[in-house]
This record gives sequence, C-alpha cells and structure tokens, in this order.
Amino acid sequence: MSPIIVDVLSWILIGLGSFFIVVGALGIVRMPDVYTRMHAASVVDTVGAGFLLGGLMVQAGLTLVTLKLAFILLLFLLTGPVVSHALAQAALAADVEPELSQDRRGRRPPRQDNDGKLPNDGDA
Repeated sequence: MSPIIVDVLSWILIGLGSFFIVVGALGIVRMPDVYTRMHAASVVDTVGAGFLLGGLMVQAGLTLVTLKLAFILLLFLLTGPVVSHALAQAALAADVEPELSQDRRGRRPPRQDNDGKLPNDGDA
C-alpha cells in the first residue's frame, strides 16, 4: 500500500482508540456505581486498546513489532472481559447494590400462555 494510505488508516485507528479511551475515562469518573464504572473500564480495555493497537500494527507494517502488538492485543481481549466479570461477581458477593433511578425488578406481569393460564399452572 501507499505510505500515505497507511499513515491515514493508522491515524484514524489511533484517533478512534484515543477517543474511546477518553470517553471511557470520563465514564469511570462520572458513572454512579461500581457496575457502570466497571462497564466504562471494560470499554477502555477492549475497544480503546483494540483500536489503538490496531493503528500501531498498521503503522509498524509486517515486522516483529506487529507480532508483539498482536500478542498484547490478544492478551487484552482475553483478560479484560474475564477480569470485569470476576469484579462484578465479587461486588455481587459483597452485596453491593446498583444505584438505579428506577428499580424495575419484579414489576413485569407473569408470562401467560395463549389460553390465559400461567405456565405449569395445574399441569401436575
């Protein structure tokens, strides 16, 4: 490819990665509870770092540096969701409640079959 196309593509990817990192960092600061902050942090890990490392790989070309960046990206993509899930499970185990403006748990009417009966209602 032409060097100008490589430069433009890599800078677009680096710019997108930087944008997602800044938005995720603002989300970590602005979000009200641990669960939404954890979501913002996982956006920084996966999307932001993915675009940033992708742009660096395009800029590096087909070299050993690209292979090393690909391994770092794979490490981010494999460990980020696992760590976020483990932290969410630890927060749930510690009885950390999410801060909701409206709690909608349990307000949904029970599901009914077409004949108007509840599932397993009188089937025994």
